[in-house]
Amino acid sequence: MNWRYEHTALALCTLAFTGTMVARLAVSPLVPEITTQFGVTNGTVGLALSGMWLTYALAQFPSGVLGDRYGERRVILTAVGATAIASVLLAASPSMLAFGLFAAVLGVGAGLHYSVATTFLTRQFDDTGRAIGVHVAGGPLAGLAAPPAAALVGSRYGWRAGVLLGAAVAVPVFALFAWRVRPTEPLRPDQPMGERFAFGPLAELLSRPEILYTTALATMGAFTWQATASFLPTFLEVGTGLSSALSALLFSAYFLVHGGTQPVTGSISDRIGRDATAMVTMSAGVVGYGALVATATLDLGLPVTVAGVGLVGLAMSWGAPVQSRFMDLLSDAERGAGFGLVRTAYMVTGASGSVVVGAVSDAAGWPVAFGLLACVMALGLATLSANRLFGLGY
Repeated sequence: MNWRYEHTALALCTLAFTGTMVARLAVSPLVPEITTQFGVTNGTVGLALSGMWLTYALAQFPSGVLGDRYGERRVILTAVGATAIASVLLAASPSMLAFGLFAAVLGVGAGLHYSVATTFLTRQFDDTGRAIGVHVAGGPLAGLAAPPAAALVGSRYGWRAGVLLGAAVAVPVFALFAWRVRPTEPLRPDQPMGERFAFGPLAELLSRPEILYTTALATMGAFTWQATASFLPTFLEVGTGLSSALSALLFSAYFLVHGGTQPVTGSISDRIGRDATAMVTMSAGVVGYGALVATATLDLGLPVTVAGVGLVGLAMSWGAPVQSRFMDLLSDAERGAGFGLVRTAYMVTGASGSVVVGAVSDAAGWPVAFGLLACVMALGLATLSANRLFGLGY
């Protein structure tokens, strides 16, 4: 393969996404030290982190509007720069109130990146599935590296130093992106911003049957992803009886498979179709979560657990084909704000995964909670199958 400019753009967009994810994921392993520092409960810190993820989701749509108005390069640089600044502010928080405020700022800054970068890459590549798959793999890469690195730094130098890892990654990425990515022309430089937020056009876009159908698929995927990212280590430790060290190792393996399969499923979706590839990922989810539930209830042993974790990692690569499906449905003029809008819609709704699965685990146990995730994947598979078998046209 001859290295071309678009490959540089893809690599740097992926690094930028990794940088914004590192800043957010570095906080989680430092929660015990943060609670001690400020004399608060885990629930209080959890509320601050929930606020961060909520503002991240809410920033997706405005980021697309800003990309159309000012050009994707400027918005991506703003996202990475804001991530670095917010990480420094978070590390310097003098109180829990300030910590919560700066966590929300971090969510907004990081949230400016993904939708704009996806639109930018769609304009660079014909095989959009593969490009989106490589780009989205930046998230699992951060999930693999950031938590253990932050925990190590935090244990030696304190939680504030661990939080600063976000800035340590974002600053060089900002410099590289500014140096190597060319300026991009805005698609709608003269359109008043207020027109982009008018309710009528937004409701029309979201109510299109094909968009509504794809948003439903993405919501099921996001619900499952959020719950898995929140509770897989706990399920492995409490539900299946593995040690905390082995549970953490398998959680890292989950991120490794998740990240490694994203480019593959994206590339396959360019060849055999978005829906067929999404069906593969949903099928893997049904089998993977089912295997984990069976292991927890029937004590099937470590090999079945490892296989289940691997299949769950493959299942969570649904993002590459489903997000590519959105880009196929949106016109060039709609992609910036349109993709941001649908991403906000499915991320905000899907964020309930942590709350629902946590509540079910408290009420009925971990096997039932993860059995629910298998059912969600089965519903996604049934939805895709019905569309293909009955020619529904979605």
